[in-house]
Amino acid sequence: MKSLLFLAFAATLANAAPRPNVVFFLIDDLGYADCGFNGGTEIQTPNIDKLAAAGTILENHYVQPVCSPTRASLMTGRYVSHTGVYTIVRPHAKWGLPLEERTLANALKDAGYTTAITGKWHLGEFDKAYLPTSRGFEHQHGHYFGALDYFTHVRDGSDDWYHDDKPLKEEGYSTHLVTKEAVRLITEQPKDKPLFLYMPYNGVHAPMQVPDEYLKPYGALTGARKQLAGMLAAVDEGIGQVVAALEKAGQRENTLILFSADNGGPPPGTNTPLRDFKGSIFEGGVRAAAFANWPGKIPAGQRLTQPMHIIDWYPTLVKLAGGSLEQKLPLDGRDVWPMITEKAPSPHDAILSAQSIDNTAVRMGDWKLIVSNGADAELPDEGAAKTKKKGKGKAKAKGRKYQPVMLFNLAADPSEKTNLADKEPARVATMKAKLAELLKDAVPSGVR
Repeated sequence: MKSLLFLAFAATLANAAPRPNVVFFLIDDLGYADCGFNGGTEIQTPNIDKLAAAGTILENHYVQPVCSPTRASLMTGRYVSHTGVYTIVRPHAKWGLPLEERTLANALKDAGYTTAITGKWHLGEFDKAYLPTSRGFEHQHGHYFGALDYFTHVRDGSDDWYHDDKPLKEEGYSTHLVTKEAVRLITEQPKDKPLFLYMPYNGVHAPMQVPDEYLKPYGALTGARKQLAGMLAAVDEGIGQVVAALEKAGQRENTLILFSADNGGPPPGTNTPLRDFKGSIFEGGVRAAAFANWPGKIPAGQRLTQPMHIIDWYPTLVKLAGGSLEQKLPLDGRDVWPMITEKAPSPHDAILSAQSIDNTAVRMGDWKLIVSNGADAELPDEGAAKTKKKGKGKAKAKGRKYQPVMLFNLAADPSEKTNLADKEPARVATMKAKLAELLKDAVPSGVR
């Protein structure tokens, strides 16, 4: 009997699919409609579009309005109302992603994965305990903050370039360098051990800088839009090189590739048909260009409209990795694998967007409610192409962005033009109650 049980167990193992490598591309400040797969026509993104076409495009993939909060949500599977990371972590700020938070890298490392980050961290560096190699990543290459010079790697007069969390002098364009490191990691990765490679590119974030050769195809464009086109083309080239490295290593068929913007694009990015830009909880600030690709596992040529949030990748990936979701802090994310692979409904009855406790939104089905109880948040200096105003770290919004209560039917009105709050009082009451439920244990917001 024991031998039969052993044979059955061995057969189960033999038939089980190997745990996937995971490569997560997080593109900084990418507009919803800047890539071809989401309707863009001005910028050439052939490698990105090829991956999107061979996978599933996620039309309602929600993130946070700015970068650090999105990264915190991805790394923890928890809303910003629980992590407290509502805003951007500034250089040398005495805070970061709270140390009690278990990260996605922690969970995947515990599951036996090699864990690496090449790109922008942006979740704290004032103390060693906040650095990537203290938060579950075995390898780190790149920078801690945004808005660094792409060629000198200097931010606010200080070098911001590290390898395994040690200062590094390295010449080259930052997009090229993080790609080069990613290719090295893939090439040297043992075949019998899965890899989690997190690639938060700094492109296409300001300052608008790119080698001149990337501008040549865009003679019809001018100014910052032309620079953005070249920067995105460089990112697309890098993604193509990473995919080629996976193919050369014989790992492409067993690699799940995920792609998302970290927030809506600021000008000169394009979020058509969505309203507004980065720094906003209108759709143009919190709905990201995104897709998932895994040959033979994720349907090709599929566009999903079911809503999800970047917090959902934490439980989804840990389950795929065979890891444990037992932890002290509860997850807000849900497993979206059945939704993506079997067209199951969204696992959420509601999705929260929070710019602060004073400016929040909830999506339920096709409906979205925005409740604004305070003054509009100002767009930080990292939120758009940098202003030329000396000594001013913020670009103030003109007029009031949000009405106290706003209700939109996103299926009929994706551009959020018509506020239906006065016509739907019962729906507003129901959604307000749900929003209050989601925020009942929220961490207070405020600039740290």
